Amino acid sequence: MKEDKNESRWDKLLNIRTMGRDDTHADQYRYPYEPTPYSVLERLANAGYIRKGNILLDYGCGIGIEYDERIYEKAAENKKDAVSSGRVEIELANAEEFAVPETADCMYFFNPFSVEILRKVMARILESYYAEPRRIQLFFYYPSDEYLMCLSQEYNVTFVEEIDCSDISDGESRREKVVVYRVGEK
Repeated sequence: MKEDKNESRWDKLLNIRTMGRDDTHADQYRYPYEPTPYSVLERLANAGYIRKGNILLDYGCGIGIEYDERIYEKAAENKKDAVSSGRVEIELANAEEFAVPETADCMYFFNPFSVEILRKVMARILESYYAEPRRIQLFFYYPSDEYLMCLSQEYNVTFVEEIDCSDISDGESRREKVVVYRVGEK
């Protein structure tokens, strides 16, 4: 219950609505929408990986790149009044077809889709990297074993760190973490 109060407080402060799970269009390839707890986002922010000048893509999030038109519409509604509305863009697109902008240097995932789609997304990220070499940081919250195995097999993707979040949520403790990877050497 304490966690719900924190979520409500942050939603109110940011003037958005993110709470709740939505599995309306979930299937074996695209998983339900579920917001990352703000306490996890705070822990990631405090780790120092994301700075003011970074361009972050949030996959399957409702804010960022979203394939579900209904969730996209909710995100667009959030953006209208959000505190950071001028710094946020929302794309209605399938992640596996989305052309990663050559300026994007951070990508965030909270298990939005299957490992099959993740492989296609990683190919798009690497395409963007080869077109414009730069350091790209990848953040995976609550990663599945399949995601971790897939990432360990990706060429030019390097494990950086695990940010432990087991003390701030009541999920499966071994998965309560943000795993950080890097693409490229820059």
